[in-house]
Amino acid sequence: MNFPCDCVNPAEMRALGREMAEELAAGSVLGLCGDLGAGKTELVKGLAAGLGYEGLVTSPTFTLLHEYRGGSRPLFHFDFYRVEAAGEIVDLGWDELVEEEGVLAVEWPERFPGLLPPETLILDIEFRPGGGRRVSRRQTG
Repeated sequence: MNFPCDCVNPAEMRALGREMAEELAAGSVLGLCGDLGAGKTELVKGLAAGLGYEGLVTSPTFTLLHEYRGGSRPLFHFDFYRVEAAGEIVDLGWDELVEEEGVLAVEWPERFPGLLPPETLILDIEFRPGGGRRVSRRQTG
């Protein structure tokens, strides 16, 4: 997959997520950075589909965590946007989930970068002038 890449609409964000699922190994952590409405949850919908999950995928903005099981690997979808303290995330079982053989997708990871394991893959999603989004990637650690 070549980065940076351009995604014009939600369907293209989902397609990118499906492609990402093929390259993410068990235990991978993916951070999704971008403004509200940038397409982070759309990308996670594609990621879930790429992992073989067939159910409904929604934003965990108010619940903080959604778990999707039933595909080739479990997918844990966190949203740090409304979290006030890192302890809230730890109380949800963060440490255990990082150790599990699934994939963690984290929206707003920049809120608590100290929780991210080394080698977390970060996708930066930016709105482009005139429409669409530019997605670039970087690695922590």
